[in-house]
Amino acid sequence: MAPVRVNLIAAGFVDTPLSASLLGDQLEERRNELRATLPIGRVVGPADVAALAVHIMANTALTGATYDIDGGQQLVS
Repeated sequence: MAPVRVNLIAAGFVDTPLSASLLGDQLEERRNELRATLPIGRVVGPADVAALAVHIMANTALTGATYDIDGGQQLVS
């Protein structure tokens, strides 16, 4: 089975129903905090993660890498 490609998507906070259920009453506070501090100025959504996954699958030269998708949170942390 070749070529075998392995890539990792390392997502930060993604605004999903699971996030909402875990944060409960603190969800809107977290969203506002991220909007104010992230370089992209908004919260990462499922469509952002899906677009990255499609890009990784479409570009067959990508392998053996970790892709952080966190709206730039690592830059400001």
